[in-house]
Amino acid sequence: MSHETRKSAVQTLEWRDGALYLIDQRQLPLRFETVVCRTAEETAAAIRDMVVRGAPAIGAAAAYGMALGARDAAARFADDTAGFLDEMERIGAHLKQARPTAVNLFWAVDRVLAVLRAAAQGGAGGHSPTPAPLAERLLEEAHRIADEDRRVNYAIGRHGAPLLEPGGVLHHCNTGALATVDYGTALGVIRAAHAAGTPIHVYASETRPFLQGARLTTWELLQEGIPTTLITDNMAAHVMAKGMVKSVIVGADRVTANGDVVNKIGTYGLAVLAKEHGIPFYVAAPVSTLDLSLKSGDEVVIEERDPREVTHVQGRRIAPEGVNVYNPAFDVTPARYVTAIITEYGVVRPPYEEGLAAVVAMAKKEANRA
Repeated sequence: MSHETRKSAVQTLEWRDGALYLIDQRQLPLRFETVVCRTAEETAAAIRDMVVRGAPAIGAAAAYGMALGARDAAARFADDTAGFLDEMERIGAHLKQARPTAVNLFWAVDRVLAVLRAAAQGGAGGHSPTPAPLAERLLEEAHRIADEDRRVNYAIGRHGAPLLEPGGVLHHCNTGALATVDYGTALGVIRAAHAAGTPIHVYASETRPFLQGARLTTWELLQEGIPTTLITDNMAAHVMAKGMVKSVIVGADRVTANGDVVNKIGTYGLAVLAKEHGIPFYVAAPVSTLDLSLKSGDEVVIEERDPREVTHVQGRRIAPEGVNVYNPAFDVTPARYVTAIITEYGVVRPPYEEGLAAVVAMAKKEANRA
């Protein structure tokens, strides 16, 4: 079955009528609302303010943000290709500042800029194309990135599904269709296992402070008809000790060359607990999330977010005025706690330096053929 016919019930982003339509994930599950981005600045704000979240979805949104910026810049620099290129570099830098940890954001912006530079040098007779056709080329690349994400997620699901044993599967944060263009990474593996007939029951951790598990993962899984139970973050050790969990699977916002995994805050604790209880801990991550330029997770800049995310829940204060707050959005899980990393090119097991380098080389080889 082709990926076009297997789309999930949820489509977190869509290009329509010359604009980027995003499900406002801040409102789920109580309200279903859409935010429309018509400029690069509006797209950057949507990424920064968590309208759209999840590393693959952020990357695709940023690519469309570049396309929107290119359209506006082409109108302002109609006959000035050099000025247009400088403006696109500025727009790219601005989009990258929206979220500093998710590598897919940087990957998508850099990929679009590379396509732009190549196209600008490829004009007939050695002359650079004017900005208008360059802007169209960027929109084509954004569409390509979105379509690739769909194919990648289905491939991750195929490779990962056989790893999940019958029984309970603990999932942290949200890695489904809401975190990607379609289907999901870790939730894609769960979806694929469920579709293959594996009897699984998902234990979704609430994922404080933004509650992606409680608000988003449970919402997605209920729509898919996959058995799901919501637990608070501090129940994880209990359900593991009771034998209710046979495997843990999460996504990633960045994976470094040694296999360290940067993911939603709380992931590290789950990995330690899983190892203590002899439970496999899997990470589902596309090659675009692998950052081999960094040797370990110690080199990753961890985003810190608004203290109100901790002191308030759904706009209601739950902590006293004036209390100090520490709110890192991510933590680093050392590679020694990771059983395997599932990519679109297959399952990578330790030693991660060799395996991750191999799948990145496969991706580059495929890109060169294209």
